[in-house]
Amino acid sequence: MSQERPLVSASGLVKRYGDFTAVDGIDFEVHPGEVFGLLGPNGAGKSSTMRMISCVSKPSAGELRMFGMDAATDGPRIRSRIGVCPQQDTLDPELSLEQNLTVFARYFGIPKAVARTRAAELLGFVQLQDRAAAKVDSLSGGMKRRLSIARAMINDPGLLLLDEPTTGLDPQARHLLWERLDQLRRRGVTLVLTTHYMDEAEQLCDRLVIVDHGRIVAAGTPGALIAGHCTKEVLELRFAGDTSGVAASLTGIGVRTETLPDRVLVYADDGDAAATAVHTRGIGARSALVRRAGLEDVFLHLTGRSLGDE
Repeated sequence: MSQERPLVSASGLVKRYGDFTAVDGIDFEVHPGEVFGLLGPNGAGKSSTMRMISCVSKPSAGELRMFGMDAATDGPRIRSRIGVCPQQDTLDPELSLEQNLTVFARYFGIPKAVARTRAAELLGFVQLQDRAAAKVDSLSGGMKRRLSIARAMINDPGLLLLDEPTTGLDPQARHLLWERLDQLRRRGVTLVLTTHYMDEAEQLCDRLVIVDHGRIVAAGTPGALIAGHCTKEVLELRFAGDTSGVAASLTGIGVRTETLPDRVLVYADDGDAAATAVHTRGIGARSALVRRAGLEDVFLHLTGRSLGDE
């Protein structure tokens, strides 16, 4: 981990909308060259935090510093040094892929010749060079997300912000986008991303915070969070009917259980042994699956709900 000054430093960060507090006094740092994740369900405060980091929304309280500057007073200077890939598609459908990049470059005062060179390089990077002259409307959802990332990189930013970068994409498109983001990581680009996909966070993030109701409930590397809050394995039991009374019959199997509407989770260091114990007791599960613990299990343990809950 780099010992350089953090690119982003938040202390007691708060965002209010009238009487509603979306972000409730959070502290975190983002270091140069790392991929930092904001993980949590919809409405947890992730997007509000990203809007403050992107300097389009001022903090209601607390301090947010980026590149050594105060986000509350140095917004224009900070914005010139960051790239933003928003959750919603903001591409211009009337322009070609190349034009989407070169026109956007004007906002940063980039000379036309430099903009064209960068556009060609970035379209190659996101594997869209063969579609440079095509209109945006001809692209698939995954292609549009890759183009949005290319556009966000046009000013050679020191920090790239990605808000739910793979929402709505099919698995193949998601994995291709992951590969491109991993390439950026290996180039030394600092990334901050929000997601409610647990596998995405485990795949991409060096460090992350889990937020719920505007507060940070856990922080660390994905591996450390899983090891610190979960057993090694999880036994997932699915039942044909109501699961509300099942937990009592599982007493003594595993370390703990979590009851969800469609399944019961048994946390154990040896999932196969737990499955054998369930079978021995004659507990009639429709199916049983042993898997390794993940970040969704961490969130469920800390908040009592799944990361995907609305």
